[in-house]
Formats: sequence, C-alpha cells, structure tokens
Amino acid sequence: MLANSASTITAKQRGLAQCSTCHLLIAYHPLTHNVCPRCQSLVEQRTTDSIQKCWALTICSLIVAIPANTMPIMTVLYFNKGQPDTILSGIVTMVQLGMYPIAAIVFIASFIVPLAKIVGLFFLLRSLQRKSHLTTKQRTDLYHYIELLGKWSMLDVFVVALMVSLVEIGSVIEIEAGAGATAFAIMVILTMVAANSFDPRLLWDEGENQSEDK
Repeated sequence: MLANSASTITAKQRGLAQCSTCHLLIAYHPLTHNVCPRCQSLVEQRTTDSIQKCWALTICSLIVAIPANTMPIMTVLYFNKGQPDTILSGIVTMVQLGMYPIAAIVFIASFIVPLAKIVGLFFLLRSLQRKSHLTTKQRTDLYHYIELLGKWSMLDVFVVALMVSLVEIGSVIEIEAGAGATAFAIMVILTMVAANSFDPRLLWDEGENQSEDK
C-alpha cells in the first residue's frame, strides 16, 4: 500500500523493519544494532546512502555509455569483407543486409532500453531530492518500469553472443564482437547495480512528506 493515502501507515511509522535477506518483519530500535533473529543479518529501516550510491552508479553508467555507443561493438563480415560497426552503424548494416528482425531487436535492446533506464533513474532520483509534482504512485510506477527494463538489459549482449556463435557457422556472413561490446556489458551491469542499490521504501517516505505538506 502507498503512503499518500491518509489511512495508510508504513512499517517505519509502526517502528518495524524488514530483513533484506530473509524478509522477516521485526521491531526496530533506532539506537541499537538491529539483528534479524532468523538469519542474523543486520536490519535497517532504510538502506544507508541509497540515493548517493544510485546517483554514483547511474552517472558512471552514463559515462560508460559513451564508449559503448562510439566504439565498435561488432564487425559484420560479408564474403570476408566488412568494417567494425558501432551500435547504430551496425543496425544500419543489418538493415542493408535485410536482417530486419535482428536489427529491430538490437536497436531496442542496445539503444532504447539502456537509454530509457538511465533517464528513468535520473528522473526518479531528481524527483526525490527536489520538489516534484509526481505522486508516490507515479514514482512507484516509474520504479517498476525501470525494474522491468532491467530484466531485458542483457538481451543485446546475448543477441551479439548468439549471432557470433550462430552466424559464423555459415560461410557467407561472419560476425565478430568488438571492444564496444565490453563497454556495453559494463554499462548494463552498472545500471542493474544502480537500480538494485535504490531503496524503494524511500518512495513511501517522500509520500509521507507530501501528506504533511498538504
């Protein structure tokens, strides 16, 4: 349930906290170290420096996105002739070779999904640190969309690996992975870690603040 409803009380307001390891809900005492009685893990009501960690990882992923999109990600050899391609130029090459479905998958997975995830994280973090007209539900929906995109983040890496292994079986077209693929994989991993480092319970706290301001 969402905290912007007047009848909703969060676990934090009730003095409770959930173990991040085994998800056991326990009574939380702010002045002591709270240890889960079931798995002995340290329990926090909110992950320490969650926003700062998410900001740092998101900015790093944006920086790595530059070589991921400007360095050759693969080389398509057609009758042993070809040149290294970046993500976008590789998509154009695939279209010229008539590989429309694969070009569409690479375009969505390599360009649209990572960009949307980075922009979504920036927008979500900025909305929490500055006054925003977004409600708690809208922020929660945005976070769910980011998580949904994360499930498809590695699709392009798998597509490139699959293409390299399958297409090389033939003698007409060969595909070689480039240095950009490594940068792209690092960018995807950074965005995944950034999303995982974000504590979604902070969205409920912001909902409480909005209710108090009214």
